[in-house]
Amino acid sequence: MKTLSTGEIAKLCDVNLRTVIRWIERGALKGFKLPGRGNNRVRLEDFLAFLVEHDIPIPPELQEENRKVLVVDDEPAIARAIQRVLRTHGLVAEVAADGFQAGTKLMKERPLLMTLDLSMPGLSGYDVLSFVRETPEIQGTKILVISALGSEALQKAIDLGADAVLNKPFENQELVDVIGKLLGAEVRD
Repeated sequence: MKTLSTGEIAKLCDVNLRTVIRWIERGALKGFKLPGRGNNRVRLEDFLAFLVEHDIPIPPELQEENRKVLVVDDEPAIARAIQRVLRTHGLVAEVAADGFQAGTKLMKERPLLMTLDLSMPGLSGYDVLSFVRETPEIQGTKILVISALGSEALQKAIDLGADAVLNKPFENQELVDVIGKLLGAEVRD
């Protein structure tokens, strides 16, 4: 469990040490006292939650490298296959089975990239694509459309803002190559 001292937090937030102590005393920042000396410590997770809750930017030295990908496909076997390929290349892959789940997970997880099937019940892939491109918090998410639909459907996806398209069925290496191009050096061999 990584902890931070009040001094470290003050330095990271560019505030006075007393300000951090007041945050803890008011209960805004969850902390605990060390036995004996009484110095305050804050768990890293609690500090990060405090920053997010108060719309304070997370200092670069505390930001984890984002390796998240959201796989959106209503066919479990295909979603698991894509997820497996991504995980073997060092990415953290979550699955959403429909457009509604995709919207929720996009807002919560903020993945670097989303693979998106176009044919899904409820919200279609086109709806999800439009939602992402119209939502400022997530509009920078890279989108790889993976679909068995024809070239017109894939072109429509590009026109709506997809970064790349891949036809089903596809080879695993094709998937890795396209994601590598979209994310740069972020895909491990």
